[in-house]
Amino acid sequence: MERSATASARADGPDAAILEVLQAATRVLAGVALRSVDVLHGAVSLPQFRVLAVLEDLGPSRSGRVARALGLEPSTVTRLADRLVASGHVRRGGDPRHRSVVTLELTSSGRQLVARVREWRHAELSRILGGLAPADREATARALRLLVDAAGDGYGSLRRGLVPL
Repeated sequence: MERSATASARADGPDAAILEVLQAATRVLAGVALRSVDVLHGAVSLPQFRVLAVLEDLGPSRSGRVARALGLEPSTVTRLADRLVASGHVRRGGDPRHRSVVTLELTSSGRQLVARVREWRHAELSRILGGLAPADREATARALRLLVDAAGDGYGSLRRGLVPL
């Protein structure tokens, strides 16, 4: 089956090389994110870690807000939170004015897990950036900031940063 002229132009156009580089960068950054959770030696799964990271960023929050921040269904966050509460990484609470409201909050154990992953990511990204000349590091940071800003809110932007993978 032949590709349409529009699809061919899109794939072979002036942005094709840029898109290839972005795909490669996505694989590198996703790899860093996935490997970073390995430092926890199975204490939590990647989806559970994402809940912890969002709670670290948002602070104590309604479970519905956590679900929206992660782009997940509330029932999925409830199941993830159940496991995190059982393992002692999250505390579940409520709102005395609204009995149906469930709040989630990191425990000190949950905060420690997030800190360990962030420290590992920081070290690994520093190692990777260390392979670049200073001017290239600055250019990379500028380009990535532009990309993050262009992506907008639908891709994990939160109050203090990006929702980690």
